[in-house]
Amino acid sequence: MTLVFLGTPSWAVPSLEALLRAGHAIPLVVTQPDRPVGRSGTPRPTPVKEAARRAGIEVAQPRRVKDTAFLDLLASRAPDLLVVVAYGRILPRAVLDLAPRGAVNLHFSLLPRYRGAAPVQWALANGETVTGVSVMRMEEELDAGDVYIQVEVPIPEGEHAPALGARLAEVGARALADTLSGWDAAVRLARPQEPAAVTWAPLLRPEDGEADLLRPAREIEGRVRGFDPWPGQWARRAGRRVRLVEARALPGRVAPDPPGTVFALEREALLVACGAGTVLAVSRIQPEGRPVRTAREAVNGRQIAPGDRLEVR
Repeated sequence: MTLVFLGTPSWAVPSLEALLRAGHAIPLVVTQPDRPVGRSGTPRPTPVKEAARRAGIEVAQPRRVKDTAFLDLLASRAPDLLVVVAYGRILPRAVLDLAPRGAVNLHFSLLPRYRGAAPVQWALANGETVTGVSVMRMEEELDAGDVYIQVEVPIPEGEHAPALGARLAEVGARALADTLSGWDAAVRLARPQEPAAVTWAPLLRPEDGEADLLRPAREIEGRVRGFDPWPGQWARRAGRRVRLVEARALPGRVAPDPPGTVFALEREALLVACGAGTVLAVSRIQPEGRPVRTAREAVNGRQIAPGDRLEVR
């Protein structure tokens, strides 16, 4: 098939590479505009743009996907199908209808669960032990189209969003390639999503990074893992922010002090009292303006110590 591929982050690169290995013609890759990075503000190309350049594929980076010039460019490449993997923009009907076979999307969840922009992050934040990928037909309603293929993926204890997303990207690339290689069967066997089972994974906001130590420790652990690297989970000590980088809940352990109290350094972790009497073991932290360090290093450097209080909301 002739495809136009739309994607942006590193998690989309395995899909682009898998489709090229499968022999599909991809005359055009569409990705987000370069974004300024760091203090210098130097624009950095997206990972998908870099992968497309390595493969010698033309790249388009429209600022508005409704622009006539962009629609004309898509039409001129005469794709049979549009393939979308974490592109980061909602596509209008004019784009979805451009290819005769429509558009497919690789979504990093088991739809209809976790529709939205951050399915990997919210699955971890909510303590899921299983997630997966879905290859679906794109419709104007967000992540609501019929599903062609799903693959379940277990989530091991302690895994963070970057590692889980990278694994899902590889699994999803294979699922996407399989969908296209058996396209007629995939279309015939596609199944609608169950509306009653829909849950949502909204775009993350800066305020999601504010650690609420009134929550049970298990919930905070999920957010530490899910909101890594951004927006993270930040508490405050003496008015300055401290990021909880690595943390785990201690089932069965009962906190002796109110939520927010750092009450011990034990087995290389700071023990923090959380909501409902639960305990969070924090093994790595990042004081504001400083690099990440182990709990013991932070105690030795007087950035934090047993007896401190972390502010709760």
